[in-house]
Amino acid sequence: MVGLCKACLRYGLVIFVIGVLWKFAAIGMGGVILPHPEDASRAFLSAMLTREFWEHFFVSGYRAVMAMILAWVTAFPLGLIMGSMKRVDAIFAPFVFLTYPIPKIVLLPVFLLLLGLGDTAKIAMIGLILGYQILVTTRDGVRSIHPKYFDSVRSLGGSRMDVLREVLLPAALPHGFTALRLGTGVAVAVLFFVESFATTRGLGYMIMDAWGSMDYLTMFSGILGMSMMGAALYEIANFLERRACKWMFLRIKN
Repeated sequence: MVGLCKACLRYGLVIFVIGVLWKFAAIGMGGVILPHPEDASRAFLSAMLTREFWEHFFVSGYRAVMAMILAWVTAFPLGLIMGSMKRVDAIFAPFVFLTYPIPKIVLLPVFLLLLGLGDTAKIAMIGLILGYQILVTTRDGVRSIHPKYFDSVRSLGGSRMDVLREVLLPAALPHGFTALRLGTGVAVAVLFFVESFATTRGLGYMIMDAWGSMDYLTMFSGILGMSMMGAALYEIANFLERRACKWMFLRIKN
């Protein structure tokens, strides 16, 4: 409950500051292309009362969540394996680090051709981009473990499973969740891009359709909706990190 109150206070303060800056910018631009924050807020609240808005919201949310799950279940185990097994790392690391700098979003047309125009291509695109971040961060986190921790567990007769449970996972989970948490912004940004064409559902489509119609209040309703979804995904990832890495936060409190 205390954590929830702190999160609400934090977001409330940020919203207030952004609102003040937005108000000055709207006054300077005449309030046409950039509407006043109170007008955009009223339009957003009105949009939230419609079924159409929530259809777009939940379609976008489904794509983002499924992409994050896909990225985690594939990239985290692979990063764990690469970081702990030198032979595996020697094989896969060159492929990972040679392809990491390539902007994956340019492959979207290829994904659409191979996987179709539905959700699969969009989820795979977001999952690929986010997965690379989780993979590299997890792999580097495991490789940074001091050998003394492995020796301590083995000297006590620990098995490979004990090493995994007591050394590898505690070291890898914080790195993996940090990448997932910070990657929520990237996921939402890519989501907007992939929803800008070849679809008729999602907040990205709602924003671009309203922009093309010069319906700026509806456009900002979609922008605020996507911002709300990004904040929610960040807090969900933050909550999961706190649940999975309790020992780390207990240490911070102490």
